[in-house]
Amino acid sequence: MSNINKKNTIPFLKDKNIVSRVMLSNSFGALCEKIKLEDNSQFVIKWLKKENKDYDSIYYEGKSLEFMYDKFPDLFPKVIYLDKNILVINFINNNKIKNNNSEKDFAFKIARIHQFKNDKFGFDFDTPIGGLRQPSDYQKSWIDFYGNYRLGMIYEEINKINPMPKEINKGIEKIIKDLNNIIPNDPQPSLAHGDLWEGNILFNDGLLVGLVDPGINYIHNEMEIAYLKWFNYISNDFYNYYSEIVNIEKEFFNYSEVYELYYSLLNVHLWSRKYLQNTAELVSKFN
Repeated sequence: MSNINKKNTIPFLKDKNIVSRVMLSNSFGALCEKIKLEDNSQFVIKWLKKENKDYDSIYYEGKSLEFMYDKFPDLFPKVIYLDKNILVINFINNNKIKNNNSEKDFAFKIARIHQFKNDKFGFDFDTPIGGLRQPSDYQKSWIDFYGNYRLGMIYEEINKINPMPKEINKGIEKIIKDLNNIIPNDPQPSLAHGDLWEGNILFNDGLLVGLVDPGINYIHNEMEIAYLKWFNYISNDFYNYYSEIVNIEKEFFNYSEVYELYYSLLNVHLWSRKYLQNTAELVSKFN
C-alpha cells in the first residue's frame, strides 16, 4: 500500500476519504498518483519510494512550484502540502486537445515566463530535472554557468558511471573550451521552466492550462526554446509568435544544437544510451 493511505503522513487528508486513484508515473524513484476525494476535488500526490540521502528532489520540485505559482497562478498548480518526501498539488484538468491556435497560446505564455528577468544565472537552490540535481549557484557569466553547471556537469556525470565513446568525449571537451565563440556571451538571465517536454505541458480544449515538474533556473531563454526544438515540439510558427514578445537572436539556429546537447546528454544519463547517436550528431556539427 502507498504512503497516501497513512493519513497521518499528509495532514490535509485527515478525515477525508479517497474515492479513486490513478497512477500517473513511476520513474526516478518517485511514484505519482491522481486522487479524487468524496467532494470531487482532485489532487496529485508524488512521493519517494526510497529516501534519497543525496538530494531531496521532491522537496525542491515543490519549492520550485511554489515560486512559479506565486508569479504565474494561471499556469502552475498550487502546492497543498510539502515535506522532504511528499508533494501534494492541485490537479489541473487537461485533455491534451490542441487546435490551430494552440501554438500561439503556448508561445505567448512561455514568452511571458521568459520576460521575468534577473541579474545573474542560476537560482536560490539546486533544482531537479528527472530527479537529477542541477547545481544552480548564481553566476554572472553565462559561459561559466552553462559550461560548468549544465554541459560540463552532465558530461562528467555520465562519464563517471559509464564513459561515452572517446570521439564524443573529445568533441564535447572541444565545445566546452570554445563556448565563448559559439553561444552568446552576455544574454540577460531569464526565468525558465527548465524541463519543457511534452509530458509536462498540459493543454485543455486548445489552450495551455498548466506546466508541471519544473527544473527552474534563470538561464538564457533560448536554451528553453532549443529544448522544444530538440524534440520537435514546435513549428516555425512558434518562433514567429514568440518573437512578438521576446527576441530570438538571428544566429540562434547556428548555435541552438549546443543547448540541445545538454538535453540529449540528460536523456543518455536518465533514460537510454540510444541517445548517444543523437549526441554524436549534435557534437559533429561543431567539430
